[in-house]
Amino acid sequence: MPRFAANLTMMFNEVPFLERFALAARAGFEAVEYLFPYPFERDQLAERLRENGLSQALHNLPAGDWAAGERGIACLPSRVGEFQDGVETAIAYAKALGCGQLNCLAGVLPPGADREMAERTLVENLRFAARALAPRGLRLLVEAINTRDIPGFLVCRTEQALRFLDLAGEPNIHLQYDIYHMQVMEGDLVPTMRRNLGRIGHVQVADTPGRNEPGTGEIHYPFVFAQLDTMGYTGWVGCEYKPRGDTEAGLGWFAPYRTRR
Repeated sequence: MPRFAANLTMMFNEVPFLERFALAARAGFEAVEYLFPYPFERDQLAERLRENGLSQALHNLPAGDWAAGERGIACLPSRVGEFQDGVETAIAYAKALGCGQLNCLAGVLPPGADREMAERTLVENLRFAARALAPRGLRLLVEAINTRDIPGFLVCRTEQALRFLDLAGEPNIHLQYDIYHMQVMEGDLVPTMRRNLGRIGHVQVADTPGRNEPGTGEIHYPFVFAQLDTMGYTGWVGCEYKPRGDTEAGLGWFAPYRTRR
């Protein structure tokens, strides 16, 4: 059965962030993920994990000025130094939190930018990050994101993301497969995951349209989860969705998969 991680950036947002760990544990989740740990002290977050018996499934590398609309800097030639500094910061947090994998957001291609140079920069940054993570026993992830939600995002399809992994050529780089984003861009979800299972390090879920809870849109999630189980997927499934209302009231979809009692 898949193992589920609550995405605290999007779930339980009725309460302050540091209170969401306890709510995730009470709801039956074994792990949490969220976009960025950096606004908080490492020890502060580690204590929330310990006291609630939770694992840290994932967090992102620093991705620029999120509040200003930046969605990653890994493809930007002018930001290579900032990217490399961010890798070291992310490693420090990952080790403190017991988090075994970090996701890299490629970023948006600026208007008029040289795409070939942006892609080359991304590959070089992925290689740098993977080589920095490897001695610490950490895995790097790369995610494709739909261009309806983030217009101009450089990596927007599965095969494109895998091509960048191949070009970087490091054994500890894997695909973060976001079912919501890939339903928007290409569909064919289960065959794609089955075909690339050995390269997928993390799965994320939300339904479409709306990016709400599983069961609120067009994706038949009971089938998808059963297929992940049949395939032998052993990684985390991150619940990166926007609750339509109160988070706990919308967790009916999770009841068959809940492991905490």
